[in-house]
Amino acid sequence: MTHIITLIPGDGIGQEVIPAARAVLETLNLPLQFREAKAGFGVFQTYGTALPDETLEQCATSDAILFGATSSPMTKVTGYYSPILALRQHFDLFANLRPVRADAIDVLTVRENTEGLYSGRERTEDDGQTAIAERVITARASERIMRVACEQAMRRRRYVTIVHKANVLKETDGLFRRVAFEVARDFPALTVDELLVDVAALKLVEDPARFDVIVTTNVFGDILSDVAAGLTGGLGLAASANIGGQPPALFEPVHGSAPDITGQGIADPRAAILSAAMMLDHLGYAAEAARLHQITYQTPHTGDTQYTVEAICARLESDSDA
Repeated sequence: MTHIITLIPGDGIGQEVIPAARAVLETLNLPLQFREAKAGFGVFQTYGTALPDETLEQCATSDAILFGATSSPMTKVTGYYSPILALRQHFDLFANLRPVRADAIDVLTVRENTEGLYSGRERTEDDGQTAIAERVITARASERIMRVACEQAMRRRRYVTIVHKANVLKETDGLFRRVAFEVARDFPALTVDELLVDVAALKLVEDPARFDVIVTTNVFGDILSDVAAGLTGGLGLAASANIGGQPPALFEPVHGSAPDITGQGIADPRAAILSAAMMLDHLGYAAEAARLHQITYQTPHTGDTQYTVEAICARLESDSDA
């Protein structure tokens, strides 16, 4: 069976790390068919949309999407909407999986991906003097993200930490907390505890080895997963998966478009390659994914994108010959 992979380089160093990931994947000689599509702020500036219809159509007929990076302006630009958020919402990719690993640290953040403060429900009042964002939490989204977290934990060390701020956000996080513990009852083999988000951030820095799977809401997960990445080599090693109930799943490095280093050939491609490894595991190539994970983590990035790619490919070929 051939799996169809849509590659979306996006903006900035996405144009460098996605071709790098493709080169590594091609070294594995798996039945993967690649095709490229456009999305990003640069596409918006050229075509008036950040996510063209033809890109959505290609993605809809793919088994997986490998996405590079997107540049999002700091101020509102009329007509622009983040293509990565649009893809997550369009395909209902409700679970964002962000693993980090280094030495004794092995943490998976399972982040709800479709609502919370990133639901897009913002408005201004008082002639622009007051800005309001609605934080949307539903029982349905809370239930399914907790279920994914528990299923992931069953494959790992069977320990889930529910992170929230229910002591202050009594309605929204109160709902998330209640539903999460209800789902946990379906997984008696798991150890489940809870932390307030500020305490979780402290504990991540003080004692990251205490964590196995962290499950939390959208913005909290976004922040905590970056804290975890900072403890384990930085965003150059931070991979992620966005999954839903059916294809396509979307895989992306957590780093942004990094315009300050774009075009210099120094971008670290390993986060994109590790994202590709997560994609392989999702598609059923568990052995190849594990091998790619191991080799990528063991290969240092010396500041030359192409050199790092060639080093990983050489180790993959040598390992295959052995």
